[in-house]
Amino acid sequence: MQFDVVTIFPDFFGSILAHGVLKRAAAAGRLAVRLHDLRDFTEDRHRTVDDRPFGGGPGMVLKPEPIFRAVESIKPDQPGEDVPVILLSPQGRLLRQPVVEELSRHSRIVLVCGRYEGMDERVAEGLATDELSVGDYVLSGGEIAAAVVMECVARLVPGVVGNEESVVQDSFGEESMPGRRVLDWPHYTRPAEFRGMAVPDVLLSGDHEEIRRWRRRKALEKTWRRRPELLADLPLDEEDREVLENLKQAPWLPVSSRQR
Repeated sequence: MQFDVVTIFPDFFGSILAHGVLKRAAAAGRLAVRLHDLRDFTEDRHRTVDDRPFGGGPGMVLKPEPIFRAVESIKPDQPGEDVPVILLSPQGRLLRQPVVEELSRHSRIVLVCGRYEGMDERVAEGLATDELSVGDYVLSGGEIAAAVVMECVARLVPGVVGNEESVVQDSFGEESMPGRRVLDWPHYTRPAEFRGMAVPDVLLSGDHEEIRRWRRRKALEKTWRRRPELLADLPLDEEDREVLENLKQAPWLPVSSRQR
């Protein structure tokens, strides 16, 4: 997997690429990240990348010429080469796990980081293949969003995460049990009791079937309470439906009172 990132702040990615999953992926030869300074693709002595918007209005808009030059220089037009060119933009489709899985099937991706009031619309019309948003809020630029995309996708590249089972079982990941894309169940580790808060007895029982059922029940409960819209298209078996029906009829209780 290779990411080519077009940005006016290439130094922003220094610490991000020096830690965690992205560092390990690069060290293992599974991932390469190439940073391209948009100002290197300007043709004036001031290295101008933005200008005032036609029609008036506040802020500045990224010019199309340097963006086209940058992407065309790093993505030669070769027949059969499928390289997505993605704009990080609040107008894009929302980044969700199915989108991450889709991106992980590519061997190379170009990420273009917006800035200021946005970029000339001709970039979206004539150059980009997709636009992605990491949430319904506004950031000052696309660099943080690009880092999010790279981290999400890198975790799905084979050999990047040491225990690939943990990727399968993460929230929104492909689950081995029936049903997909629910929030994760609660996790515990030693000590078994901390400041009066005990680990649920079932997790200490050694009964793998009961543990599986408890985890599934807690995952459904957390999803129902925090992200109920995720349950709309979730394939449910009889046990799942019973769990959700009981939740709908139960009184509202804080998380801590339901741990057992």
